[in-house]
Parts: sequence; C-alpha cells; structure tokens
Amino acid sequence: MSAEMNTDLRLTRTIAAFDEANAHDPRQEQDENGRTVAYELLYARRMSDMLQHFCPQASEALQLAARSQHIERWLLPRERYPLDRTGYLQWRSELKLRHAARASDIMLAQGYDLAMCERVAALLKKEKMKSDEESQTLEDVICLVFLQYYFTEFTKAHDEAKLIDILQKTWRKMSESGHQAALKLALPDEQKALVGKALA
Repeated sequence: MSAEMNTDLRLTRTIAAFDEANAHDPRQEQDENGRTVAYELLYARRMSDMLQHFCPQASEALQLAARSQHIERWLLPRERYPLDRTGYLQWRSELKLRHAARASDIMLAQGYDLAMCERVAALLKKEKMKSDEESQTLEDVICLVFLQYYFTEFTKAHDEAKLIDILQKTWRKMSESGHQAALKLALPDEQKALVGKALA
C-alpha cells in the first residue's frame, strides 16, 4: 500500500473517530434533508463541507482541525461560567484547550505523530491567527458556517442593533477572501439586508 493511500486511510479513520465522539451529543438538529442528527456531528460535517468549498486545497491538518472544531462541546456547557463577558471568555478559552486535547488524543490513537497533533491543536487554539494563514482560513470557515447555518437563530433572539454588532465583529475576524465568500452565501433577504447595514 502506498504512503499516500495510508495517509488517506488514516485521515478517513480519524474523521470517523471524531464523528463517533460527536454522535453522542444529546442535542439534536434537523439537517438540510430533514434528517435528525446530533448537533455537534452536524456542525462538524458543515465545517468540512464549507472548508472543501472555500479552500479545496486544504492541508490534512486543516481538514482535521475543521472537523474537530467543536468536538464534544456539550461536555462543557456555558452555564458553568458566570453569565457575563468575563465568564464567556473563560468558557471559550477552556473550550479551545479541551477541543485541542481531545482531538490530539484521538489522532494519537489513529497513528498520527506528536508534531501533527500539535499542529492541529495550535489551529484549534487559534494561535498566531494574524500570521498563520491556515489559522485564518479556519476562522473564515467558522464565520461562514455561522452565517450560513446559525445566524438565523440569533435573529430570533436579538434586536437589530445587536445583530449588526454581531455581524461587524464576525466581519472583523475574516480575511478579504472570507468577505467575498460571505457575500456570495445564499442568505434570506432579511439577513442580506442586515449584512448590508452592518457593512455600511
């Protein structure tokens, strides 16, 4: 068996292992075909799909990071932290560490070396985002998935001023390529109008 085939099989096995972990999420959501799927499993699939569309030449490390971006996220609920800005930042910081550690454990079990595990962990922890092109690409994909699939829920819970603020903060995280991709998303007219106001 060639080295390239071995690499492909290991990537496939590892993604399956990530998905197996996320399939235990007790929260459920309907996918685009009306099927009920574990919430974080669906999110992981959407991340991979968006990465393939946005950056089809993505490296193996970036593919792994995208698929494990929210791995077992439900195990550290937001409610464990104070419901203020400081508590939110503490929660997010702890999540990054947990996601990186869990992804590394699974990767090691599938035969990846420590260097690859550390690379994926660095991407998940958003290290050197401004100087690391792959870290920025991952952030672009995260923002695109949010806009495409999850922003609608925010429109039900917040007023226009808050939604515009969320969009502006999301926009600042993205690269110019991310901006161009975001403007091409098939968003509902109401959300497109909000994006227009946020960018005005």
